[in-house]
Amino acid sequence: MKVTGDQALVKKINKSIVLHTIRKHSPLSRARVSEMTGLNKATVSNLVAELCQQELVTEAGPGESSGGRKPLILHFNAMAGTVIGMELRVKQLTAVLCDLGGNMLGEKDVSLEHHDLPYVLDEIHKIITSLMAMAPVTPNGIVGIGVGVPGMVDENGVVLFAPNLGWEMVDLRGLLTSSFSVPVTIDNEANAGAQGELNFGAARDVRHLLYVSAGSGIGSGIIIGGELYKGARGYAGETGHMTIEANGKPCSCGSRGCWELYASEKTYDNPGIELPARTTPELVRYAALGEEDTLRHFGKMGESLGIGVTNLINSFNPEVIVIGGALSEAEEWLGEPLRRVVAERTLPYHKQQLEITFSKLGSRGTMIGAGFSAVMNFLGHTRVTL
Repeated sequence: MKVTGDQALVKKINKSIVLHTIRKHSPLSRARVSEMTGLNKATVSNLVAELCQQELVTEAGPGESSGGRKPLILHFNAMAGTVIGMELRVKQLTAVLCDLGGNMLGEKDVSLEHHDLPYVLDEIHKIITSLMAMAPVTPNGIVGIGVGVPGMVDENGVVLFAPNLGWEMVDLRGLLTSSFSVPVTIDNEANAGAQGELNFGAARDVRHLLYVSAGSGIGSGIIIGGELYKGARGYAGETGHMTIEANGKPCSCGSRGCWELYASEKTYDNPGIELPARTTPELVRYAALGEEDTLRHFGKMGESLGIGVTNLINSFNPEVIVIGGALSEAEEWLGEPLRRVVAERTLPYHKQQLEITFSKLGSRGTMIGAGFSAVMNFLGHTRVTL
């Protein structure tokens, strides 16, 4: 198939390439941008001038010279605007205010009493309004809101099914866009977490990544060839609902024996479980004190996490697996049993050069990743695919 583009499209693509090269690799000179992109120096100079005029790029200098006049050094202007990244959890709503470089400028959270839509929307409205009031003055102001949701989300930002919230067919993007009049992006929380780790966390520039979000449920963000994999209809990654016990406990999704019933915070409420607390932060404190019931429970959870992770490794053969979400805070007690199970059960060739790590962003990974999606929506990422 022949693909053609007019001059305006070619310029748009080249401008996107230059902007994102500076965003990812600054500080650097125009000459270096030309080398990295393959664009001639005149084209780079013209596009940089436009980006400087838009205040997305700034110049500082001079840089080191190999002879002749010293070059001006280009920087991505992270303070050209701000975004809000939010994670909707089962028991909590958390959000951060970030600049365009993913640097946190503020943070808010609130407990959720229940999941009725009007109530949750009201809490979302309060927390976003609060963060907007904290935002510094920037050339573009608040440029977007990104939200990670524990459920299946379509390309229009409609939450199709979120079993842990009891939601079906909720047009969350439409509702938030009409309330705040800024662009809104909605995605599955594990996809957002994968973007956070890929761009700012433990898996920068990894080509084949599995991000496992372990908290009130379990989901996975899948990066293949450096790109987020969403499947045929956009719903890939619901790994918390893969069966690890054929005749196991019934799940809210309608199936039985789902992974998240044995390896997520859902286990804290299992009948007959003796625990001194019912939240991960509290249990982490008890584990640090050596409380035996907590240590025993984290050990069992780590083993169950390892079973599911083994299935994912044997299926996808990733370079890196990152465990994120609320349970990443319990790495000290989950890590050993998880890695032991993986070592015992994973096919030998899949273990070669495989790294299993816990999130460097901790429980903030999804919020930061959701904010990054809002940043990319604002900056644009124009490409041609055949």
